Amino acid sequence: MKQKSEQDAYLTLAALCAQAEHCQYEMLEKMRRWELDDEAQARVMQRLVSERYVDDERYARAFVKDKVRYNKWGRRKVEQALWQKHIDEDIRQQVLDEIDDEEYISVLRPLLKQKRRSTKAANDYQLNQKLMRFALGRGFTFDIIRQCIDIEDIEGLE
Repeated sequence: MKQKSEQDAYLTLAALCAQAEHCQYEMLEKMRRWELDDEAQARVMQRLVSERYVDDERYARAFVKDKVRYNKWGRRKVEQALWQKHIDEDIRQQVLDEIDDEEYISVLRPLLKQKRRSTKAANDYQLNQKLMRFALGRGFTFDIIRQCIDIEDIEGLE
C-alpha cells in the first residue's frame, strides 16, 4: 500500500470519520497499513480525538444500537465484537448495561417465532433445544432465551 504523509493521513481519516463512526483501533490499523511511523500515528490520533472525530464511547453506543436493532445480535455477540475492536472494558460494560432486557426480548421473540416455523423436530424438547442453540449463536444470554422460549410455549398453547 502507498505510504502517506502525516497530513494526508489526518485528512483522509478526518473525512472518513465525518461520514461514519469509527473507533481508535480502526484508525490505528489504517495508519499502520499506510506505514506511518508510531510517533506520527500518535500525533494524528491525538488530533482526531481532540477534535472529536474519534470517540470510542460514542462509537460503542452507535455500534451496539445498530447490532442489536438491525443485525439482531444479543449481548454476548456485541460484547465480543467490541472486544475485537479494542474498546475499553469500562466503556463496553457501560454501553451494554444501557440496553435493558426488554429490548433484547423484543428482538429475540420475533426471531424465535420465525425460526420455530422453519425448524423441524421430533418433539417440543428437541425444538426448544434447536431454538436455544440458534439464540445462543446469535449471542443472547441464557436467561433472555429462557424467557422468550417460555413465552413462545405459552402462546403456542393458546
